[in-house]
Amino acid sequence: MSGLSGRVAVVTGASRGIGKGIAVALADHGATVYVTGRTVDAESHDLPGTVGATAAECDRRGGEGIPVQVDHADDDQVAALFDRVRSDHGRIDILVNNAFALPDDLTDPEPFWRKPLSNWQMIDVGVRSSFVAAHHAAPLMTSQRSGLIVATSGYTGVSYTYGVVFGVAKSAADRMARDMAVELKPYGVASISIWQGLTFTERAERNLATIAGLGEQAATRPENGCTPEFPGRVIAALAEDPQLMRHSGGTFITAELAQMYGITDLDGSTIPSSRRTRGEPIWAPV
Repeated sequence: MSGLSGRVAVVTGASRGIGKGIAVALADHGATVYVTGRTVDAESHDLPGTVGATAAECDRRGGEGIPVQVDHADDDQVAALFDRVRSDHGRIDILVNNAFALPDDLTDPEPFWRKPLSNWQMIDVGVRSSFVAAHHAAPLMTSQRSGLIVATSGYTGVSYTYGVVFGVAKSAADRMARDMAVELKPYGVASISIWQGLTFTERAERNLATIAGLGEQAATRPENGCTPEFPGRVIAALAEDPQLMRHSGGTFITAELAQMYGITDLDGSTIPSSRRTRGEPIWAPV
């Protein structure tokens, strides 16, 4: 029996990218995964991927994928998602808050006052949306007295990367995970934030191929990169760890957790930590 057989996960923003990789990795361990995102029609987005395609891959990996179209800027849609999870399964074991409204000009080397105010969407879908999802997941997790909430964040929580709003959003994700952990601790529910470095998502690969000099920047050096499934492997190990609560409240570099659990990337490679060059987490477990 796979380690997450019988467990129910929700992975937000999983049409493609890191969310897709996490969903598939959890399914590879036997989990039932609710795959959320806006894209149901492959022709509607300039990058490949849909919630249905991710769910189908989850099925192929041995878990169960359940595609749900959700705009995480719409609170009613998020509430309906968790109502469905409650009705279908009566429980949720893992919530991965990954949905994030990345603007097309994220990597443009312009100061904040020359970028549109609409870039604040990274707070709306990235910070607020994560709080709303956790708000709905927490009653189920606390009643069953178990669960794991994970925020996908990055070194930009302490190291300037691309722009002001991006840094604010990721710093907030780390702090929110920590403070949620304080309030969830009496119920045996864990909340953590993980720091990804360069991840070879569809968007990242396109940008590396088209933006001159991007591969030479500290945040996007290809030699430090990993596949989108790598963080999912780490999250699966956390969820299977009987001593999970020792990590709750902490911000962790994914590569360092992987080394602790003996996890490699898909090709067997060890992903390096960028702690020395990009900074170290602020928040320790509670």
